[in-house]
Amino acid sequence: VATDAKVAQDLLQELTTEAADLSFNSITIDGDTSTNDSFIVMATGASTVEITKSSSNYELFKAALIEISQTLAQMIVRDGEGATKFIEIEIMGGKTQEECKRVAKAIAHSPLVKTAFFASDPNLGRILAAIGYAGIEDLDVSQVQLWLDDVWVAKNGGRHPDYQEADGQRVMKKAEIKIRADLGRGNAEQIIWTCDLSHEYVSINADYRS
Repeated sequence: VATDAKVAQDLLQELTTEAADLSFNSITIDGDTSTNDSFIVMATGASTVEITKSSSNYELFKAALIEISQTLAQMIVRDGEGATKFIEIEIMGGKTQEECKRVAKAIAHSPLVKTAFFASDPNLGRILAAIGYAGIEDLDVSQVQLWLDDVWVAKNGGRHPDYQEADGQRVMKKAEIKIRADLGRGNAEQIIWTCDLSHEYVSINADYRS
């Protein structure tokens, strides 16, 4: 990412790290990483616009950097090997952002969850199981709420009494789906973007030679 704004190196590094954490470090296809992936932000200073923490344009510049970083990162997910669905996982109500990220990644990395999304199968048990084994030892499952898009599917750790599988099926058939879970433990939150796991993913990687 390049800008002609004038930004001090230490401030640009701080902004780059924050943008990366909210974008490229918040996506996953299958849990594996590449030694060749990199994210570089360059500020040439060729314009007369100077960015400092005290300048009036600081928040605008920061928001623009995060926005373009998230757009590029999400393009990686949408172009994932064999991907047919784009999935946003939002975990709320955690004690810390780190535990929210741990839960989100447990869901995003679960082959059973990812294949259920490929099959448009509203298998709530797989998602709730991933939340449970994410590593929060003192998690009170009776406080966990779960939504698929606008459908409240799990209430207080169990199936919502008003949930109809037809509603879950309607959501799962979409090309873009949002999973939202509230852990009921605090105010921290985290968003992770991922995709489903299809037959094509296996075929591409089975045939691939490095």
